[in-house]
Amino acid sequence: MLCRHPAVKWAQRSDKLFITVELPDAKNLKQKLEPEGKFSFSATAGADNVPYEVDLDLFDKIDVDESKSSVTSRNICYLVKKAEDKWWSRLVKQEGKPPKFLKVDWDKWVDEDEQDSAPAEPDMDFGDIDFSQLNMGGGPGDLDADELEGEDDSDTEKEIEDENHVHSEPQAATPASTEPETKA
Repeated sequence: MLCRHPAVKWAQRSDKLFITVELPDAKNLKQKLEPEGKFSFSATAGADNVPYEVDLDLFDKIDVDESKSSVTSRNICYLVKKAEDKWWSRLVKQEGKPPKFLKVDWDKWVDEDEQDSAPAEPDMDFGDIDFSQLNMGGGPGDLDADELEGEDDSDTEKEIEDENHVHSEPQAATPASTEPETKA
């Protein structure tokens, strides 16, 4: 039977990796980390016990004794300790395009120059609250205070008169043109 690849997300700090295998209700888990940077995972999932596996040659050596994993009903999370405190240019040794099942975990990602200001533990439990749905501002439609400085947004008498003027004749709809509008 052909094995499938589960979705795998990753992020890093100078001293560790976060690897998340997204496989709900995984059973028959087999996982292996080797000091030279081999990461192996296999499991079955679903009613048909479909086999899944991942074999990665990580970019550099790891400290197996300081690494740990956590299995939940939705995924398997790995905290992998790097053998040396340094940033890796990629997760796997293989150069070029990474495998399709391998994605960056943007929820945990921190750039190298921002590491010191990042929260110590990105896996904080917020009770499954989706903060993007709370409309807390900061989006593209928000105004910048600097943009408002010195602007007078009060309407002139002419603008008010134009807004209050009601056309009594219906206007014919004109078809949209692909030509740029020219002004006479």
